[in-house]
Amino acid sequence: MRRPLAVAVTGGIAAGKSETLAAFARHGAAVVSSDDVVHRLYREDGELRAALRERWGDAVFSGGEVDRAAVGRIVFSDRGELEWLERELHPRVRQAVDRRIEELGAAADPPPLVAVEIPLLYETGGEARFDRVVVVTAPAEIRRGRRGPFAERESRLLADEEKLARADYAYVNDGSLEELDAFVARVVAELSAA
Repeated sequence: MRRPLAVAVTGGIAAGKSETLAAFARHGAAVVSSDDVVHRLYREDGELRAALRERWGDAVFSGGEVDRAAVGRIVFSDRGELEWLERELHPRVRQAVDRRIEELGAAADPPPLVAVEIPLLYETGGEARFDRVVVVTAPAEIRRGRRGPFAERESRLLADEEKLARADYAYVNDGSLEELDAFVARVVAELSAA
């Protein structure tokens, strides 16, 4: 088994992590989105679903599925509830991501690298699990235009300057998608040559 080079993609809210992950996929990397993992856990993890129901009742379910918007209204207005949810989710997400990287490494033709989008990488101490870290940032006014107000949610995150100082690769996403794609192409070429 040859483990793919594991690359974490992180950054602030609306900085362009998802677009960066898509660029990694276009350039031949296997990709894993933490957000997609959370969606799957909400659908399939019976223990997690039971914990959500016990904590918040049927108010966070709609049509038998977890209503992410309802969960968001609860956790983004109450830090204690957010911390509870993160204690439930983070170990499950970490385990799912690690399992996926192992599966990729066990494939008949494993990919040379896997890029994993993890919004709270540094905040959760997750960087040690990865071979390289890519930080994507963007000026606040651009991010507000992409996502609207988010200052309160971002206040608990590590400052961009700190993330940039710790990153192996950094990109300020204030240009075109073509420029972002070219940055990712350079990263993939460099890592593939290593």
